[in-house]
Amino acid sequence: MPFIDSKVTLSLTEEKKEAIKSRLGKAVAILNKSEGFLMVGIADNYDLYMGGDKLDKGVYVSVSLYGNASPDAYNKMTAEICKIYEEELGIPGSKVYVTYHGVNDWGWNGRNF
Repeated sequence: MPFIDSKVTLSLTEEKKEAIKSRLGKAVAILNKSEGFLMVGIADNYDLYMGGDKLDKGVYVSVSLYGNASPDAYNKMTAEICKIYEEELGIPGSKVYVTYHGVNDWGWNGRNF
């Protein structure tokens, strides 16, 4: 049950959101998770500041997943996330910030996994 939440400084069309969602859906396999349970959130026009300066083009991506993945898998996922945002929106990898959160208790449909 992964959740990939992105906060993007740019304004996105529905087509771009769909393209990013689809590419994240494929990328989640890197973490040994399936798109069938993937939840994606995309907030655009989001104000992000780094080092006191407002980012014109930037994205913060938070990846939560039930359980954990290996450091190697996280490294590969970060590379893929950076690639997605650079190719889809022109945001350089140096302006893509990614965090990972392993979750031990995840509830859905009236119960916990």
